[in-house]
Amino acid sequence: NQLTGPNYIDWKRNLDIVLTAESYKYVLTEACPDVPAYNSLDEEKHEYARWKKADEMAKCYILASMSNVLQHQHQSMATAADMLLNLKELFGHQSRAARQEALSALMNTRMAEGTPIREHALKVMAQLNELEVLGGFIDGETQVDIMLQSLPKSFDQFRLNYNMHKMHMVLPELLSELQSAEALFTQKSVVMVAKQAGPSRPPKGRKRKKAAGKAKAQSTQLVPQQAVEKKPKGRCHKCNKSGHWKVDCALIKKGKEGNSHTFV
Repeated sequence: NQLTGPNYIDWKRNLDIVLTAESYKYVLTEACPDVPAYNSLDEEKHEYARWKKADEMAKCYILASMSNVLQHQHQSMATAADMLLNLKELFGHQSRAARQEALSALMNTRMAEGTPIREHALKVMAQLNELEVLGGFIDGETQVDIMLQSLPKSFDQFRLNYNMHKMHMVLPELLSELQSAEALFTQKSVVMVAKQAGPSRPPKGRKRKKAAGKAKAQSTQLVPQQAVEKKPKGRCHKCNKSGHWKVDCALIKKGKEGNSHTFV
């Protein structure tokens, strides 16, 4: 992916990846150590030689990924940082609009409640890296603040503890702590759900009330009436026979009928 001009943003992103992987990127932000004297410590001599070697390698990567015209313009420059500064002046206007867009996306990123913290944190870290590639520098402490402010309300206690104890972390350490906090939140939510789903005892008095209502319902049911046995009639004192009373005796009735004929 050679740099031709219009592809400056993509080229710069790929260059950062290569220099970071090879541990040469630090020469772009750290100044060259002073040339050690003859009687300097071996550690100072080693540090100087290490920086010069890394800078030469970074320059080679930069020049090898340019078009021929750009190579001729930059091959005589002293350091890799000088090369990138000149390239930024030539093509940096492309990255300004992209940097503003990346910054807006970063500030509007919010973690949705219930989503994995790792997924969200990696997204924010990628946005921060994109912004850095485009020339927007954000210090480490501010990066952590941006990450904390993008978390949902379930992490309010974590954010409060972080600020109260004046903790200081880099983003990878913060991600590890956030994952531990997420695991605790998950365990608590599982316990609460288990308690709510357990068998519930009926309120006191409900069973007694239900039994009383059942007894009342049974008492209101109609009981079929049994047939009433008729008492047998007594013995007649006129004819001395059973089955009728004296009033109903046939002899008395016959006598009354005979008397009525006599008067007629």
